[in-house]
Amino acid sequence: MRTVIAYNESHREHFSPGHVERPERLDAVMTRLEKNPTWKYLRRIDAAPATERDLLLVHASEHVRAVRDAAERGPTRLDPDTYVTPASYRAALDAAGCAVSVTRAVLDGHAARGFAAIRPPGHHATADRAMGFCLFSNASIAARWAQNEAGVDRVLIVDFDVHHGNGTQDIFYEDPRVAYVSVHQSPLYPGTGQLRECGRGAGDGTTYNVPVPSGTGDAAYERIFGSILRPLALRFRPELILLSAGYDAHWKDPLGGLRLTTSGFASIAREIASWSDVCCDGRLVALMEGGYDADALASSVAATVEVLYDPEADVADPIGPPPGSDMDVDAYLDDVAAHLGA
Repeated sequence: MRTVIAYNESHREHFSPGHVERPERLDAVMTRLEKNPTWKYLRRIDAAPATERDLLLVHASEHVRAVRDAAERGPTRLDPDTYVTPASYRAALDAAGCAVSVTRAVLDGHAARGFAAIRPPGHHATADRAMGFCLFSNASIAARWAQNEAGVDRVLIVDFDVHHGNGTQDIFYEDPRVAYVSVHQSPLYPGTGQLRECGRGAGDGTTYNVPVPSGTGDAAYERIFGSILRPLALRFRPELILLSAGYDAHWKDPLGGLRLTTSGFASIAREIASWSDVCCDGRLVALMEGGYDADALASSVAATVEVLYDPEADVADPIGPPPGSDMDVDAYLDDVAAHLGA
């Protein structure tokens, strides 16, 4: 299936010595992708930076100005976890621009699916606050751009980062036209994303959170996506699906305690691709979020891209399964399914 990819090369200048959100993450991804047999079939697109108008689709003008001004004064911190350098504002514009450009290519019919290989990540950034390594909400900007500029009505954002995407949730919490689904470890930063958080006002019932405990692995995720979330997604009938594709739920990642494998991420991508085939003519865009073990991140992104290109691909897992056994969460997932009405 025609698949495009965009990459913000300026990311290398967004760098703070010793910080876990570092350029080597995306460099490892691109090195792995370029060695993957699928690479020759992908169409790489040049992405224009996001404009301030794009950012203002979801962010307050005061926030945009604060990030820009802090970068000009940099290097500095916006919070204990989130840094900026003099090049960070441009890198963040390029990351958001890649998200928009891949979305445009898919909606224009130039591709069915796409991947934005980007950093800094975005799903913790709220309308008016940078946090959790994130400056601007890349997926939210792409979603709102699709609605305002491409005539899309309903967008589904699926987030499988190990951390809950509080920023994305906040931005669309009262919006019935954007459904947000997050499967994440709990308890863990930022402490949001409980089952009871399901939207507000007109958006009540379009936020779906599945917090899972440390020790959860592939089999539970297969049930979550294949049995619990699939009917909810199909009921929403999205015209575009965006993936906040974070890979820090991999068992090798230092920031989480889940037990997903590279093969598990391929299965998740395959399942969500099937949703897009049913709902929206295959229109699916993945945007890179977390993942802090470079090898696990690179292999999992490569697996995702292979599946985006060919859902039937037999994806190799060069890392393999974790030691020990996964936690049994079947009874808990029964309660989740009942709560969500799945």
